[in-house]
Amino acid sequence: MLSPQQQSADRPWLDPDATPQIVIEGVNKTFGSFTAVDTVNLKIFKGEMFALVGASGCGKTTLLRMLAGFATPTGGRILIEGVDMTAVPPHERPVNMMFQSYALFPHMTVAQNVGYGLRRMKLDGSVRTKRVEEALEMVQLGALGKRKPHQLSGGQRQRVALARALIRRPKVLLLDEPLSALDKKLREQTQFELMNIQFQVGITFVFVTHDQDEAMALSTRIAVMNRGQVVQVGTPAEIYEFPQSRFVADFIGTTNLFEGTVSGNQPGHIVVRSAEAGCDLIVDETGRFGSGQRVWVALRPEKIRLSKQPLGGDRVNQVKGVVWELGYLGNRSTYRIKTETGKLVTVFAQNERRTSEWSIDWSDEVYLSWTANCAVVLHQ
Repeated sequence: MLSPQQQSADRPWLDPDATPQIVIEGVNKTFGSFTAVDTVNLKIFKGEMFALVGASGCGKTTLLRMLAGFATPTGGRILIEGVDMTAVPPHERPVNMMFQSYALFPHMTVAQNVGYGLRRMKLDGSVRTKRVEEALEMVQLGALGKRKPHQLSGGQRQRVALARALIRRPKVLLLDEPLSALDKKLREQTQFELMNIQFQVGITFVFVTHDQDEAMALSTRIAVMNRGQVVQVGTPAEIYEFPQSRFVADFIGTTNLFEGTVSGNQPGHIVVRSAEAGCDLIVDETGRFGSGQRVWVALRPEKIRLSKQPLGGDRVNQVKGVVWELGYLGNRSTYRIKTETGKLVTVFAQNERRTSEWSIDWSDEVYLSWTANCAVVLHQ
């Protein structure tokens, strides 16, 4: 177990005395009558890989552009290392931005593209050359400096853009959908490369993505945005396991929601009477909800156990249904179970054994079971 001192070093946001590198205070951005960013407050610490996620139009890219200086807040302010950035133009901010399109110059070589960011810096030719070589080696492109962008793969062009963004050694690197142009397998591979590079250079990365899996894999913390507002900030595990609203539960990953009413409080758990589930549901809870309150029980698909026979045990929830849909995804199977109330419940089952036969198949009658500590209760 980590000591409090180690936790504060690894997770500075837990230390009330830690000084954030980036402070976003009450930032708004309006375009006529439309509010793109609505009173956002965030603190981001040095060395974080911080993700802004949300659906299209939620304001995440607008917020990133205000950090870069390409857009001016209508209200509020942004501070980087204690300095108000309001009147600071983009080229004078201690940040650099890697664009979604990569924006490489087709007539320049890879080395020239990477070195383009040094054009305004007064450096000797040998120093400039060395900086370019170091940047190319960092992204494992040392042997490709003389090639043109059209001679590179998508993953290699992405790394050229990253090297160009880092060569000025900014204090903060902003990334707009950094991996969206890559195919699925290459995107997963590049995620690890990006984490390794960020660890090497030790600077703060703030990135925008609509890909929840990408945010979960890369980030130290995630800010979930909806309609211009930040609705929850937390580590990937906190966001996934303990969402604070139905929106977050539904947006990050897949979840099943059962509407109901609190019918009783017991030590350490509550009972939710749910017409959708067709039974009372027992959920671990510390007494935040009162009897009669309308709530939703959020349950992740991988927390549910499927069986053909009912399971016994204390504090076990159980619902009967029929396999309505079934999808084989290699490492796991996705089941859609139609319960006796007509509600469709999604279940993920790990395919632990190699077999061509389904142990649970289409139209089978099944029991869905989960313990009281598997779900969370939400009131909005």
